[in-house]
Amino acid sequence: MAVSDPVADMLTRIRNAVMVRHDSVLVPASRMKLAIAKILKEEGFISGYEVVKEKTAQAIKIQLRYIEKNQPAVSGLERVSKPGLRVYAGRKEIPRIAAGMGVAILSTSKGVMTGQQAWRLGIGGELLCYVL
Repeated sequence: MAVSDPVADMLTRIRNAVMVRHDSVLVPASRMKLAIAKILKEEGFISGYEVVKEKTAQAIKIQLRYIEKNQPAVSGLERVSKPGLRVYAGRKEIPRIAAGMGVAILSTSKGVMTGQQAWRLGIGGELLCYVL
């Protein structure tokens, strides 16, 4: 069965894996998901990721990161723009998440990037998700 919202599926898989304290999680690969994984790594929410070849398709193996006493680095993942309701933000409307502690991930004309990077470049885009 095809997933209607692959990004939401990825976020849900990460959220579920963190709740049961898994070390890693497998997510079907796509360019958008790879870009999101790259941002999660750069911002320190995951410890790493790699593309692995499964039986028929490629997948992304995401290494989850935990801080002292199994406290997950990711405390919240929230999908903003959905297939049924797209959410766009201009440069001046990009939200700050948790007073700068969280990250807004946007899909812009210059690629997938954090809200802060988009703000610096002076561009807006589709608000994909918030990460806390």
